[in-house]
Amino acid sequence: MIGRLLGSRAGRALPRPAPALAARTPVRGYSADAPAQQTFANQARLPRLPVPSLKATAARYLQSLVPLLSADEYARSERAVSAFIGPDGMGPVLQQRLLEVDRQVAHSWLEDIWLNKAYLEWRDPSYINVNWFAAIVDNPDYRHAGPLVRGQATEAQLGRAARFVTHMLEANEALNRQQMPPDTQRGEPLCMNQFRWQFGTSRIARPHRDEVVGQYPSTARHVLLMYRNQTVEVPVYNAAGQRASLAQITAQLAAAVRATDKRLAAQRGGPPQPSVANLTAGHRDDWAAARAALQRDPGNRESLAKADSALFGVCLDVDVDAPDIADPERRMAVFAHSAAGANRWFDKAIQLVFLGDGSMGVNCEHTPVDALTTARLLMEGMARETGPLKDTAPCSALPAPAPIEWSVGADVAQAVAKTRAAAGALAANLRLRLGDAAQYGAQWIKSLGVSPDAFFQVALQAAYYRHHGRAAATYESASLRRFLHGRTETIRSCTRESLAFSAALWGRRDAAPLGRKLQLFQQAVAAHIEYSRAAAAGQGVDRHLLGLRAQIRSPEEAERAALFQDPAFAKSSTFVLSTSNVTPGDRFRGAFAPVTPDGYGICYALDRADIKFGVADWLSSSATDGPAFRNTIYETLAELHAVGEDARARKLLS
Repeated sequence: MIGRLLGSRAGRALPRPAPALAARTPVRGYSADAPAQQTFANQARLPRLPVPSLKATAARYLQSLVPLLSADEYARSERAVSAFIGPDGMGPVLQQRLLEVDRQVAHSWLEDIWLNKAYLEWRDPSYINVNWFAAIVDNPDYRHAGPLVRGQATEAQLGRAARFVTHMLEANEALNRQQMPPDTQRGEPLCMNQFRWQFGTSRIARPHRDEVVGQYPSTARHVLLMYRNQTVEVPVYNAAGQRASLAQITAQLAAAVRATDKRLAAQRGGPPQPSVANLTAGHRDDWAAARAALQRDPGNRESLAKADSALFGVCLDVDVDAPDIADPERRMAVFAHSAAGANRWFDKAIQLVFLGDGSMGVNCEHTPVDALTTARLLMEGMARETGPLKDTAPCSALPAPAPIEWSVGADVAQAVAKTRAAAGALAANLRLRLGDAAQYGAQWIKSLGVSPDAFFQVALQAAYYRHHGRAAATYESASLRRFLHGRTETIRSCTRESLAFSAALWGRRDAAPLGRKLQLFQQAVAAHIEYSRAAAAGQGVDRHLLGLRAQIRSPEEAERAALFQDPAFAKSSTFVLSTSNVTPGDRFRGAFAPVTPDGYGICYALDRADIKFGVADWLSSSATDGPAFRNTIYETLAELHAVGEDARARKLLS
């Protein structure tokens, strides 16, 4: 999706709308009094994201084109860039408009442009294309013994769900009280704004452009349960805002399961009831139209408000075959798309997914927050979910779970059927393969004096060159959270240095001696580190170009913006390799889909003793082969290991 985010329309700044929800009694324990360690205490210390100079962005952009273009193509791009930034070009005009945006907005010139262009104006399904997913490490305290029976929830499944829900509620309460310690990196504070949008947050389908609704402090009193494709409101607080105990949450989930089973049994033999939740997997304009039709009914409006306002989603999957649970790749596919998008509400910012054997995953809507911020909540939940629990006392007068009812007309039923068919086709097209390289962990990489992330990115470039015989435009995510309301920037990992090293690594054995290969490798690593640092400092290429393009006001201005008319712009921003480092991977293994039809989505974790990675591609592409490319990555890592050990033996490493 990121590779297709540069739309032709200028983005209007989107205000952060307050959700149209009824007033709620605050959760007990929330206080406006500031604790000693405030979550948002460092916000005032954060600098604003700078607007890079046109000259600096132009130079870095041209540098990124070198490995992708022929000499003639590059010369054409040089002329286009020169015309764009020249005194008579559109670049200075757009730059002045962007600087004016920066002067007018409260926090960041990029915030609303990014939200609109990268996410809310995206019309294809968020399902698979935008939502990210992950497998969570098993909890030995919740393992189902014996065979699984399709269609039946297990004690391990319910028990782990209740335990993890408890810890997520603790996290939300800490955020509400501003008692979650703020993040820092190497002593520098990081922006915590994204944590305001973790709980009680949903993406809402609207015609042409969606919106995000949420509430901070997040004081909803229920979670959204998905079970057998049914939606259920499960209260986890009473009317006074007192949280249910672990035993009560377990009982609430079990009661919801029993009631749903009973209700579905009573409907057996009648026509199947369409599930409104399936619509969240559809084309955004189709879902917007169906949602508008649903909202004409007062009961449906109330039901949508319950789904939208829920603190997060809890998905108990029972219609999954045992082999799909046992196999790690097939289990990851369940977390990714659940066949045809069943048993999910894909618009929720966070969905916790629990399978019958006690295994767990997540499926999260990417719009309001980035994956690594949500990962903090999940990691802390994992750290707490084993061993004894210091539980709260049972709360009194806890409301019973209640089905979220829908009145579905023929038009909405038809939309559900259309969405399920399209979602099934999209799911069937996604291929996921997991890789584990046990001998090449971060400890070994650091022994070479190399950054583990730079090592793997250079390895990916070499693997792609080996497999496809050319370089590829590459996206790696860099965090901008050192800035106020920062999200991400692109690291363009494909460099002239990585291409030179790739050609030397896979050339004739006698073409480049070991010392030369080592020199080229070190240059490729240095180039990657330099770009990574620039991107993290707000001096990348892609977000600035996006901001400039968003200032174009007419087709005539678009024609004059020579840089964007040059074919190299589309080529260099169509990210054939879309990558993200989600270290550590021993407890949290993430994945995502490719962002272009002929590309790969590669998620990786560089743990101390091994490298874990995933390769996703589309089966419809004749240009990609995920399983074969995974093998080429293995081959490349083995070759780099041999080069590194040879260099060490010859004392060529400093």
